[in-house]
This record gives sequence, C-alpha cells and structure tokens, in this order.
Amino acid sequence: MFQSFTETASPEQGPPRLAALRAELARAGLDGFIVPRADAHQGEYVADRDSRLAWLTGFTGSAGFCVALQDKAGVFIDGRYRVQVRAQVADVFTPVHWPETSLGDWLTENVTAGGVVGFDPWLHTVAQLRELETSAKGVTLRRVGNLVDHIWDDQPPPPATAAFVQPVELAGEAHADKIARLAKTLGDASCAVLTLPDSICWLLNIRGDDVPRTPFVHGFALLHGSGQVTFFVDAAKLTNLGDHLGPTVQVQPVDRFLPALAKLDGTVQIDPASCPVIVADTLGDAGISMIEAQDPCALPKACKSTAELEGARAAHLRDGAAMARFLCWLDAQAPGSLTEIDVVTQLESERAATNALRDISFDTICGAGPNGAIVHYRVTEHTNRRVEPGLLLVDSGGQYVDGTTDITRTIAIGTVGADERRAFTLVLKGMIAISKLRWPKGLAGRDMDALARAALWERGLDYGHGTGHGVGSYLSVHEGPQRLARTGTVPFMPGMILSNEPGFYKEGAFGIRIENLIVVEEAPALPGQTVPEMYRFETLTYVPIDTRLIDTELLTAAERDWLNAYHAEVLARIGPLVEGSVSTWLEQACAPI
Repeated sequence: MFQSFTETASPEQGPPRLAALRAELARAGLDGFIVPRADAHQGEYVADRDSRLAWLTGFTGSAGFCVALQDKAGVFIDGRYRVQVRAQVADVFTPVHWPETSLGDWLTENVTAGGVVGFDPWLHTVAQLRELETSAKGVTLRRVGNLVDHIWDDQPPPPATAAFVQPVELAGEAHADKIARLAKTLGDASCAVLTLPDSICWLLNIRGDDVPRTPFVHGFALLHGSGQVTFFVDAAKLTNLGDHLGPTVQVQPVDRFLPALAKLDGTVQIDPASCPVIVADTLGDAGISMIEAQDPCALPKACKSTAELEGARAAHLRDGAAMARFLCWLDAQAPGSLTEIDVVTQLESERAATNALRDISFDTICGAGPNGAIVHYRVTEHTNRRVEPGLLLVDSGGQYVDGTTDITRTIAIGTVGADERRAFTLVLKGMIAISKLRWPKGLAGRDMDALARAALWERGLDYGHGTGHGVGSYLSVHEGPQRLARTGTVPFMPGMILSNEPGFYKEGAFGIRIENLIVVEEAPALPGQTVPEMYRFETLTYVPIDTRLIDTELLTAAERDWLNAYHAEVLARIGPLVEGSVSTWLEQACAPI
C-alpha cells in the first residue's frame, strides 16, 4: 500500500510546541513568527522534514499557514479546510478564514504598533513579502532563522532519494532541446533562477521520490542564456542517471547555490511568485540587477507535447479500467459491510493490478456520509467510518510513467434521499457545462468558472473551491499556471490539462463532487463562425457517472444527450479492457437515461 491510515495530526502536541515556540520568540526579541506550509521550493507537497505547519499545529492540509504571537496563534485556511482544521488543531490555535482575512490585515489588527514579526526568507516568496510589507501597517518584518527548527528535536533529515530518467519517448522532447529552446526566451536576462521542482524535473527530463505522491527531485537550477544549465543538487541523487544530463548540464552541490548567485554576471530573471526572498536578497546584496518574469518553464510545461498527451490518454484508459473494476466491486458489497479504509485499500489494489502504478497521485479522499463534506478528507484509523446508506465521495488518482490521473465519483450506497439527488444533479449540470464549452482564444479560467456554478447559484448554493486545476505529465497532480477558477488569469492554450470538478458540501451530512480531467484543443470551425480561433475540451477520463443519483427532470435535453454520449464512449473505450462481471456491470452503468 502506498497510502497509510495512521493519524498524522497531533492536536495534543500543539499547546506544548506552541509554548516552546513562544519561548524562542522571547529569546529572539520577536512579537511573532510566521510558519507557512511551504518549503524552499514552494511545492504543494513537502517532505517530512519540511512539515513544520503540521508538526506545530496538527493541521495537515495542503495549503495554509500559522502566525504565532505571544497572546494568540492564528491558523489561516481556505474554504477547503474549514471543517478539517477544527478537528485537527487544539483550542490554543484560532482558525482564520483566508483569503477573506489577509495576513497583512490580521497582523495590523493583532500586533502592537511597532511590533516585529519574524519569517524564514527561504520559505516566503518575493511576491508574498512585497504584498505583506504593503498591507501590514505598523509591523516590522524581520528575516530570521527558522524558529520551528530550533525546537523540533527529532526533525527528519532532508530527502535523499535517487533520481531517474523520464524517457524522451514519453517526454516528447530531449532535455537539451528544451534547454536550447527556453534559453532563447530569456531576452535581456543572462540567466533565469529556477526553484520549482516540477519546472526543473520537466526541463531536465528527470523524476524522483523526494516528496510523497509527486515524482520530484529537490534542487535549484540556473538556466543560462548560453543554453547551459547549472543544477544545484545532492550528487548522491544522480547515481542512477548515467550520462543522461550530458554536457549541457553542470552539477554543483546545493550549498553552492547562494554563493553562485552572488557571482553571476548580467541581469538575472526571477519569478516573484515562486522565488524565495533569500534568492532576491542574495542577488541584491551582490549588486546584481534583476528582472521579474514568469518561470520560463511554466507555460511550455503546461502545454503538453504530443507524446505527453498520448501518454495521458493511455494512462486514463488504464486507470478507467481499474476504476470500473473497483466500482463493480463496490456495488456488489452490502451497505454497511465496508469501512472507508476498506474502500481505499480495494481501489489502490485495482490500480496496482495494472502493474504500471508508480504511486498514487495523492492520498485517496474517501468520505462516507458527513465525511464527504470535508473537501480534502483523509481517512485514518481514528476517523474510519462505516459506509452506510447514503453518499460516498471517492477522489483519487494514480501516478503512471505516461501520465497522472485524478478522478472523483460520488456513489449511491443503498437508498439516497431526494435532497442528495437534487444536489448531485445540479453539480452534474455544472460539470457538463464545462465539458461542452467552446470559447474564443484568449479566455482564462476566471471567464468560465461561473458556468460550473450557475445551476447551484440558481438554488442559492455554491462550493468553496476552484472548479479545476492544472495537471502535470507524471509530475504534480496540481500544476500551474492554468486554473479553472475565479483566480485563473492565464489564458487556456492547446495541450493544457485541467480538472473539471464542481461540487457541493453540506456540513455534517454529505459531500458531492464529480471530476473528469480534460485537455484544451482547437475547436473545428462551425458554419458561419466569425470568431477567428476557438477552443474546446477533449475529455480524458472515461468512467461511469452514477445515474442512480440523477434527477432527470432537472436535466435539459442537451445535457441528457451529452451524458448518454459520454457513457457510450466510456463503454466503447473501457469495455474492451474488462471482462466477466465487470463487463456486465459496465454495460448497465453506461445504459442511456
């Protein structure tokens, strides 16, 4: 099993650890200290060594931060985690709704005028600090060492796993060609600083196991305008690469990264959204001029190559067959006979049976009844709930060498009430609206997000997360810069893979989410079309949607047609990959409504 069910949150440890941190504040002459979820690479998933927020507070969500003052400690969480945080942190911590309440406003209100708040310059980006310095009134922000590390006696060592090659047949382009192509985009910059592990892994066609669920190698890199890359990494991680990196990549130890920055010539490009403050400080102290631009790997990585798209399609068919076997098994179980852990274990075993699974792409979210309303719920031995009649939400995915998958299905267990069926259908209407969409070139996620919510809004309902995120190619299941959300400002381009996952959550009762992965493609011209270029989505995920949960009277004829066509395609693509009772189940699950 990749997934474990041990309880990683330790609420009871929060009070003594917070007290120890406050003693460090007093010794350092600080009024407060900021503890982010991030590591020095600003990745969503962090190694055990970097799990400072979880260690201090007990909160294990993938986004958020804590500010510890002498008299209060706020844990900032977004809409995905407002139920979860209350179960994971002790009452010495106060949940703060973020971004509705900004960090700057909170500091202004809670820190005495003239107070000093410390932060680790490795763990905050240039953009974050810039915004905070503007919004935190009367507060001095001071760069300090990491105070949590001072009190974390058994802090794990840094990850040191062996990297491996992502073959060019799957990547679609040799890494030397990527380097040469991107070097030409730097313009006036002599080099660009790369700190995001997915950018570096994509650029160099390598993968690793430095963080769970995401095949990253931790390191830093400089992309030089000359067409060379300097890669700062523990050399012990590269023992399995042979001569893969070649003459275009020079390897140096990680501890040479900052000294090397101070010796650079010319103008250096940084991405303020991901560049650690300490990088900009080092360059500035050395008198090196900087220009700000998006990470040069971000858009090329997001627009998948033909080989990457072919791999994604193959991975999704493999994963779809595993999901069909799982859902067939689930339907055969009597309500109340399974626990959430039983469900997660069976699903992972079906993916493992493909003999192609390298890891799950995130810890499976399996929420029965009220646990389904916890958006990023992770079942543990302590929370494990029996799967009784009602709704079961299962959000899961796999990491295969040819693609990353992410799918959510909400399943009827026994008899389901009319309220649940109505809400499910409203969510489905939003998911179909995105799936059917055609749009003019140049639009971004913020232009489309409302379409997924319209049916819910008409009933006064909504959900507290974005409708979709970017997905990598055997990289992070959450990838930027594209987002199908109100905050998505990057125009969609062909080859971008996104999730389409509207939902609805009734706290204490049930949760609903329906998710397919989709990829942007050019749309064929229509008769009389006057818009020069239009795009649409190709669906990657082919798994039945539970028609037992649909109130057909709420669907339009066009929505019904889309669903029936989708299920016909599921049967055509997945049917040949399953047999026996699974084949029979699939035919029934894909029957027209």
